[in-house]
Amino acid sequence: MKAMLLTETGPVSEGRDSLVLREVPDPEPRQGEVLVRVAACGVCHTELDEIEGRTPPRRLPMIPGHQVVGEVVAQGAGVTGMDNGTRVGVAWIFSACGHCEHCVAGDENLCSEFCATGRDANGGYAEYMTVPAAFAHEIPECFTDAEAAPLLCAGAVGYRSLRLAGIRNGMRLGLTGFGASGHLVMMMVRHRYPDTEVYVFARQREERDFALQSGAAWAGDTRETAPAKLHAIIDTTPAWLPVIKALENLEPGGRLVVNAIRKEDTDRQQLLGLDYPRHLWMEKEVKSVANVTRRDVREFLDLAAGIPMRPVVETYALGEANRALIDLKMKHVRGAKVLCAR
Repeated sequence: MKAMLLTETGPVSEGRDSLVLREVPDPEPRQGEVLVRVAACGVCHTELDEIEGRTPPRRLPMIPGHQVVGEVVAQGAGVTGMDNGTRVGVAWIFSACGHCEHCVAGDENLCSEFCATGRDANGGYAEYMTVPAAFAHEIPECFTDAEAAPLLCAGAVGYRSLRLAGIRNGMRLGLTGFGASGHLVMMMVRHRYPDTEVYVFARQREERDFALQSGAAWAGDTRETAPAKLHAIIDTTPAWLPVIKALENLEPGGRLVVNAIRKEDTDRQQLLGLDYPRHLWMEKEVKSVANVTRRDVREFLDLAAGIPMRPVVETYALGEANRALIDLKMKHVRGAKVLCAR
């Protein structure tokens, strides 16, 4: 099969192919696994973190990609209830131990044996992949393959972030960054909390315009002050500066939810600007999002189908993965980027 391989970590930049297109052996499903023919795979900022070494793969070479949609074409021993032809999705959570205290409590995202798709096990930047059947999610029929792909990470982690934000209808919510996850959170807010105003902070004018077109009450630069204090803010950026600026915009008792696996080091010095009485006093709270659980993915897919949610996507061929990554890093973003079988 064809696959885009990461063979060494390094900066994603023009003139450098971070991934190489290779012919590799077709994977075979082991016990409890299914073989999936990949139809689409979303391109996520986490791939930049993997490729550039902030959350490096467990081994090299590795096939990235953790927003995978495809069709089951074979089953390993012991798999029941997932026949050939079943359309499934694979998210960031590839597997967990299933028996530790976190897994038993339903918090498998905190499991010490958490295995990430495309980082710890080969992912969906390929024609085929295998996944434990228990961690494959049936895709509602109302979504195309390209629409479903970003729901598996950008959507699911946005869903978890919104839950952790703890807002109620009518509260004011802030979003820092307005890419794949932000525009899906906006759709959820408009559906679940119709009286909640959303304020968006983003560096790029294109993102701010997109936010206003999507229903934001206000959109400004990351360094700007919103016209009203906010009850909660969800930060989806890879930088530290938005964390400090978000804290300035919170109401007393407000909560900042940081939705990022890693933060880049380029502006870490901004942390030196953290001022306790101005930023954190008055019982403001900072909470991080640690991946997703299977429950998050499945609850979100049901919610997305019920709205129904229509993600904005830009598609690329599998062999164009390097261009998609550069576009993502350079902030040429409007919605989500998806690799599609063509």
